[in-house]
Amino acid sequence: MGTRLGELVERLGGQLVGDAALEVSGIAPLADAGVSHISFLSNSKFRAQAGQSKAAALIVSAQDDETVAATYRGARIIVKNPYVYFARAAQYFESLTAIVPEPGIHAMAAVHATAKVDPTAHIGPFVTVEAGAVIGPGAVIDHGCFIGRDAEVGEGTHFFANVTFHARCVIGRRGIIHSGAVIGTDGFGFANEAGVYIKIPQTGRVVIGNDVDIGANTTVDRGALADTIIEDGVKLDNQIQIGHNCVIGAHTAMAGCVGVAGSAVIGKYCTFGGAAMVLGHLKIVDGVHVSSGSMVSRSILEPGQYTGFYPLAKNADWEKSAAIVRNLPGMRDKIRALEKNIKNRNEDES
Repeated sequence: MGTRLGELVERLGGQLVGDAALEVSGIAPLADAGVSHISFLSNSKFRAQAGQSKAAALIVSAQDDETVAATYRGARIIVKNPYVYFARAAQYFESLTAIVPEPGIHAMAAVHATAKVDPTAHIGPFVTVEAGAVIGPGAVIDHGCFIGRDAEVGEGTHFFANVTFHARCVIGRRGIIHSGAVIGTDGFGFANEAGVYIKIPQTGRVVIGNDVDIGANTTVDRGALADTIIEDGVKLDNQIQIGHNCVIGAHTAMAGCVGVAGSAVIGKYCTFGGAAMVLGHLKIVDGVHVSSGSMVSRSILEPGQYTGFYPLAKNADWEKSAAIVRNLPGMRDKIRALEKNIKNRNEDES
């Protein structure tokens, strides 16, 4: 199933140069696009490749259009941000062929009598919905999910297969949680008495806002007393750990394997590269961008890009550098002593 270029532009905007009646069947990368595809140029260094593309139409910025048009013979949609336009166009094409689950509760699901499931929601086979839980309009709960007691799932939110959503946790509208994610596990809270760990009950919740995406096998711990909070528009990749009582600000994005220890407060519009780590009880302000593999060991109180890792090197070179770093305190003391001797000698000579 395809769509006319004119219809796509009417829906998403942009300036069309070419045949509005031309029909395209989907989106493909520049190198793979055929005569029925639309493609996009989001990086100017691929202008030459775009100019030779076989795509029926090309999404392009105004600054790249003049160069591309010199060799490209297809239709063009000129927009401010081609990558964003590509994302919205991809959503539209997907919607044309998407299979919408039928509303209702599968015969092999276990839904407690006191749970409230909207008639338009879909509850798949082997789903468990415990007492007092609320499932909103149009929500999709796929095969094998667990919804705990008094939990709330908002309108249009989709849980893929085998999501665990523990008691009293809340997620807003249009959320997506991928398979294997666990929301509302106990936080890592223990008191130590003479070497013996005593568990602290974790009685808070996880409260998730609207339009939040959570990746496969990601875990978000419930708060110890107060709640763990994930604000609107947050995007969490696969295999991320969010500790208890954390606050993740709106529209912050984290790549795979990021770890955030308990009670860290992270601002809005931040980004974290893969495997970045944040220690507990820190504050990170809005607009902070942390590079992959970095360790955040102190609060960050100014926006900007931060990097905190030692450059990769051959092991022998790394060992030499480590030895030098280990000896820096002694070297510092020697330098200070030399500076003091020179100062005293100059004073004596004067």
